[in-house]
Amino acid sequence: MLLTGVMSCNRTSTEEDHAHAADGSHPGEELQALSYTLYTDKSELFVEFKPLVVGQVSKFAAHLTHLGENFTPYTEGTVTVSLVTGNKGIKHSADAPSSPGIYRLALQPTHVGTGKLIFDIKTKDFSDQIVIDSIPIYADEKTAIATQPKEEVGTDISYLKEQAWKVEFSNMPVVRQTIYDVIKTTGQVQAAPGDEAVVVAKSAGIVKFRGANILAGLPVRSGQALFSVSGGDIAVDNIDAAIRTARAEQNSAKAEFERFSELIKDKLITQTEFQQAKLRYQQSQIALTNLSKSYGAGGKSAVAPSSGFIKDLLVTEGQYVAAGQPLATITKNSRLVLRADVSLKDVDRMSLIKQANFTIIQNKQTYSTQELNGRLLSVAKTTGNNTPYIPVHFEIDSKSGIMPGSYAQVYLQTTPIYNAFVIPETSLIEEQGVFYVYVQTAGESFQKREVKTGANDGKNIQILSGIAEGERVVDKGSYQIKLATMSGTMPAHGHEH
Repeated sequence: MLLTGVMSCNRTSTEEDHAHAADGSHPGEELQALSYTLYTDKSELFVEFKPLVVGQVSKFAAHLTHLGENFTPYTEGTVTVSLVTGNKGIKHSADAPSSPGIYRLALQPTHVGTGKLIFDIKTKDFSDQIVIDSIPIYADEKTAIATQPKEEVGTDISYLKEQAWKVEFSNMPVVRQTIYDVIKTTGQVQAAPGDEAVVVAKSAGIVKFRGANILAGLPVRSGQALFSVSGGDIAVDNIDAAIRTARAEQNSAKAEFERFSELIKDKLITQTEFQQAKLRYQQSQIALTNLSKSYGAGGKSAVAPSSGFIKDLLVTEGQYVAAGQPLATITKNSRLVLRADVSLKDVDRMSLIKQANFTIIQNKQTYSTQELNGRLLSVAKTTGNNTPYIPVHFEIDSKSGIMPGSYAQVYLQTTPIYNAFVIPETSLIEEQGVFYVYVQTAGESFQKREVKTGANDGKNIQILSGIAEGERVVDKGSYQIKLATMSGTMPAHGHEH
C-alpha cells in the first residue's frame, strides 16, 4: 500500500507538470530568441530578436560589422529596421549604436501574416541594405511558442562579437578558384640592375662627410654633395698640391702664350714655336679644369649620381681613400629582383614557371609577383657558380617590407588546378600534424573542422575535404578563438531581446 501511495503521488506530480496555463501554453515555456546572420559586400548583420507577435514589442539587438581587411564594429551611422507586410509597414530607427557595433531597435507588429525585415544602414561614407524574407507574425504568444522548434544543445563554440571586435578578425566564404601546383624553394631579394649607383672618390685624400647625418637610409637627390676629399698634409697624391701646381702651370703657360702672340706678329718667332706655346696653354687649362671640377674650400666633392637612398656607407670620416675608391652605394629602390634557387630534381617543371609567391623570412609577410607588377626575367640553363641550384629571376616593384638582401621562401607557380576549394593559409591551425579550420555557423557560433589539404602556393591552400562551398571560414583570429575555448570563460554578453 505504501508503494502504491508513492506511485500515486508521482503520477499526480507528472500530471501537474503537464498542466496548461490560461493561454494554453505550458507553464515555464517562453519565446526563444531568433537569430540571423547575413552579409553584403560591406557589412555583416547578426541580429537577435523574439518572434514577432501582434501587439507585443519585440526588441532587436542588431550587431553590425564593417567588412574589410579586419572586421570592425560600426561606431557611427543610422540604422532603420522596417517590417513590411503586403502594402503596410512599420519602422524604427537608431541614430547611433548603444555600444560599438550594437544598435538597439524595437517593433510592435499590428497584423498577422508573413513579412520581411529590411535593415537600412546610412553612414557618412556609404549606404547599405540587408533584407530578411519570410518573417512570420503570430496572432498570440501561444501560437508562436507552439511553432518554435525544440531548443537543441549543440557543440558549436561561442565567440562573441565583443571579443572578435577587439582583435584582428575576419572570415571569408569558401569559393572555387584556380590554384597552382608549386615548386617550393628558397631565394633572396636583390637590387635590380641599373637601380644602384656607386659614389666614388674622384681623387686621393682624406674623406670628410658633407653633413652630420650621412647615414645608411638617408634619402638623397641627384647631384647632392655627400663627401669631400682633400689632400691635407699627405705627401703623395695630394689633390690640393696638384691643383696649386696645375694653377701655376696654367698661369705660366698663359703668360708665355700671350707673349708669343705678340712676337708672332713681328715674325720674331717661328710658327712652330707659337703653336707649341698655344698647345701648352690649352693643355694647362684642361688639366686645371679637370682637377678643379667639384673642388671647393673643403676639397674635391663626391656627389650622388642619382636620387634615391644611401644603401651602404663604405667609408668612415677621416679615412684615406684612393682615386676611384667607392664611398657609398645609392639605390633608387624602385625595382627589385627576386632570385629563386631551383633544385635539379625540379628541372622538368621549370618551363611552366610564370609567376611566384614569396614570404620574406625576416617579417613573415607574403607577397605575389603578380601583385607587384612582376615579370619573369630569366630561367637559367645551368647551375650557378659553386651551387647545385638553377637560378630563376623575377623583377618586381619595391614595397615597404621588401629590402634587398632579404631571404625568402619562394613558391614558383607551375601547373594550374582549376575549380578547387581554396582558403587562405592563415585559416589553418595545425595540431600534431593534423590541420583544422574554424567555420562560422552563425553570428557568434563556430565549429572546429578537420580538413585535408592539397596544393599550397604560399598564400592559399587547396582544401580536399572538411568544408563546403559557401561556408565562411575564419582567416584572421583563429588562434584567438582557440585561446577562448581553452580558457573556458566568456565575457558578459549584454544583448537584449
